Amino acid sequence: MTPIELENRYAAPNYQPLPVTLTGGTGAHLWDVDGRRYIDMMSAYSAASHGHGHPRILGVLAAQASRLAVPSRAYYNDQLGPFLEALCARTGLDVALPMNTGAEAVETAIKAARRWGYRVKQVAPDSAEIIVANGNFHGRTTTIVGFSSEEDYRADFGPFAPGFRSVAFGDLAAMEEAMTPATVAVLVEPIQGEAGIVVPPPGWLAGVRRLCDARGVLLILDEVQSGLGRTGQWFAFEHEAARPDGLILGKALGGGVLPVSALVGRRQLMTVFTPGSHGSTFGGNALAAAVGREALRVIEEEGLVERSRELGTHMLERLHALKGGALKAVRGRGLWAGAEIDPSVASAREVCERLLARGVLSKDTHETVVRLAPPLVIARDDLDWALDQFEAVVRELEGARRRSRAA
Repeated sequence: MTPIELENRYAAPNYQPLPVTLTGGTGAHLWDVDGRRYIDMMSAYSAASHGHGHPRILGVLAAQASRLAVPSRAYYNDQLGPFLEALCARTGLDVALPMNTGAEAVETAIKAARRWGYRVKQVAPDSAEIIVANGNFHGRTTTIVGFSSEEDYRADFGPFAPGFRSVAFGDLAAMEEAMTPATVAVLVEPIQGEAGIVVPPPGWLAGVRRLCDARGVLLILDEVQSGLGRTGQWFAFEHEAARPDGLILGKALGGGVLPVSALVGRRQLMTVFTPGSHGSTFGGNALAAAVGREALRVIEEEGLVERSRELGTHMLERLHALKGGALKAVRGRGLWAGAEIDPSVASAREVCERLLARGVLSKDTHETVVRLAPPLVIARDDLDWALDQFEAVVRELEGARRRSRAA
């Protein structure tokens, strides 16, 4: 059986991959079993922001793995402290709590916010509320999908935990109206990724920060996808100088080789945890800490934030020039764009399949949006070639529609 046949036979059917079997990757390039090379315009939802097989990260991975990998948080290790120090220095926050996946970090943030609400804000027991946004994507655990507005994420996975109020993304007035004395936190993405790279109105995030300050509410930002250079700043909140009380990081923090995440926050929030109140077998292990610290160093020393800003401006200019016809809208910031396809012309899945045939790997979301988010290390020539292929697909679809109408 082929790898695809084996996966289809033995894997639970919770994914619908594009029909390509990958065997290797370097930088912004990936190869399939037949030796064909592709340009990666997905970068594993930002997990591969450093590119595939970055030599510095692989070097640290191998060296640390040969010394000490998973000693347990029952003991100190020589890698975790320096990693957490680097995280706090980079974010401007005080204390960090390491976990593995982004969803675990979100769950950690929810626990921290609720305990802060009871012990610091002193809301009534078991009454804490957290405000979230419609269209959110914070992970796949039962608590998180319980406050999703996407029925596919929720269907038949209940009953769900109470304590969440959802408002329209980008609507400051709706958020203010939803706040009550029991509101302990606002949990939002500065830019919604899974929803289709949805950028809120200018000033919204800064307005949320002011509103939280006025109401004594925590602002917790999920920057698992948007953080660490993806939007042309280290963190998306920096576009509006809206520093949060809690910041959720993941994906790129693992350098493309490990699941590494963290909740980083102000001391008053993070010190609600006490010994035994939270933990993780693998969270904060020496190997993850060494890789995470090197991932931060590579972003800084190789200028990947500036690269994302410059190449992202170029990418978005090219995409905006294609609007009209098959391409209805373009949204994004930095090297992160959502290209919305007119559903009367084609589905976003069809566009991704056509791109695959041309040697470009991307992924659709919500049936109408093609995500374009290459590794931050991508060469400009490779980026332009991938955008040339996207333009060619758009033109093909527009030509097919014209011919259909003329027939």
